[in-house]
Amino acid sequence: MKTTTLKLSGLATAIAIVSVMASCQDKENAAATTTKSDSATVAVKEAIVYVNSDSLLTKYQYFKDLQTKLEAKTKSAQADMGSKTQAFQREVAQYQQQQPTLAADQRASTEERLARKQQELQTYQQNAGAALQREQATEQEKLYDKVADYLKEYAKKKGYKMVLTYSKGNSAILFADESLDVTSEVIVGLNAAYKPEKK
Repeated sequence: MKTTTLKLSGLATAIAIVSVMASCQDKENAAATTTKSDSATVAVKEAIVYVNSDSLLTKYQYFKDLQTKLEAKTKSAQADMGSKTQAFQREVAQYQQQQPTLAADQRASTEERLARKQQELQTYQQNAGAALQREQATEQEKLYDKVADYLKEYAKKKGYKMVLTYSKGNSAILFADESLDVTSEVIVGLNAAYKPEKK
């Protein structure tokens, strides 16, 4: 069972393209058109922001606590599985030592019992691994909901129409002006919202 690092994915990813078309008849119209075009660009710039999901995950306290909790559960499950495996191996070694002195029926019943135990051990390992994966999926969904719900309120309050997610090497955004990066502000807000919840 490996410790799996959670990744935040699925936050609104889209590319907005806005074009402003105007015809210039004279210098006044040209100046008016330029002003109109500039204000439209500013409006679009202010309506779309992005969050760096790499930074968000490393600085969001809820995510850090979640990782610590899942890592502890994984280590506990691994330790439990290790002790069960060692106990089984000791039983097998003991049987191998006693085997020459046992009667045929005793050998048969012991081998049958050990085979059953081995099967139970494999089933236990599979179930424990599946339970950890289910818990991780549930927690990842909770993480996504927390971030998405916060961003919904944050965008509404700030008047943003779209919040994109950016991640190095895995992003639809090839370039974005740093002035559109609201990651730090979002992290502060998320951590502030998580503090009362943690108490």
